[in-house]
Amino acid sequence: MFYWVMKRIVVGPILNLLFRPWVKGLDNVPATGPAVIVSNHLSFSDSIFLPIVVPRTVVFLAKSEYFTGKGIKGRLTALFFRLSNQLPMDRSGGAASSSSLSAGMEILNEGGVLGIYPEGTRSPDGRLYRGKTGVAKLVLATGVPVIPVAMIGTDKVQPIGRRIPNIRRVGIIIGEPLDFSRYEGLEYDRFVQRSVTDEIMYELMRLSGQEYVDAYASTVKERLAAEKAAGRKTPKPGADTRRAAVRISTDSAPVPGAVTEIGRPPAVGDSPSSAHRTTADEPTKQSDAG
Repeated sequence: MFYWVMKRIVVGPILNLLFRPWVKGLDNVPATGPAVIVSNHLSFSDSIFLPIVVPRTVVFLAKSEYFTGKGIKGRLTALFFRLSNQLPMDRSGGAASSSSLSAGMEILNEGGVLGIYPEGTRSPDGRLYRGKTGVAKLVLATGVPVIPVAMIGTDKVQPIGRRIPNIRRVGIIIGEPLDFSRYEGLEYDRFVQRSVTDEIMYELMRLSGQEYVDAYASTVKERLAAEKAAGRKTPKPGADTRRAAVRISTDSAPVPGAVTEIGRPPAVGDSPSSAHRTTADEPTKQSDAG
């Protein structure tokens, strides 16, 4: 009840009036049946704008820190996220992450729509980062279609650290469903999990026009935080991964949503940047757990 009141009566009308979101491909969201919506993650407001435009109820996996805050503010925040159909997602890896994914699987088994950000955290600089394999584990285990979504301009509306949003238009591009039924029975194969994740990231890169970085966003954030704590001059976020980045076009910035060929679609084992990727200066190792 709270979800639909906020969507139809309170938050929805206000957002539509102020931010005038434009949407492409809304008919790609199935009217019935389970599905996983995967999106790039530029801003906290992604989880507000996307459910507003999708006609069905979307249950998001949100970071567990939103549900464990202290004091009155922390309890109110946790209550809001629970009432708005969001589930806590433990991003520490291992058994904790597996338990969070099980909660998402229950939503799909009940025929619902689950929203997830494969990058695991917001982009620190507006680029698209390497996806974690948690989404692939869900999709392979349930066999549901994947709906790729590109959020456009939400990082300008509410950059990281900004509480009061800027009033400007945002865009949402919904791509055609991705079918991974060809991998039936291979849900425990780590090689297949990585292949599925990379294919999803490839599609998000194509829809959003973002530059792709073959490194985890969380790793970049941790390094930046460590440098700040040490009092060192902080370079532009992601600067040390420039050689791992992919640009769809070297001549001009791509138009969001435009279909631009940058090579063959990724095969098993390929990453979104397989045709153009170079090795990062300092390879990072991190758990692939969603």
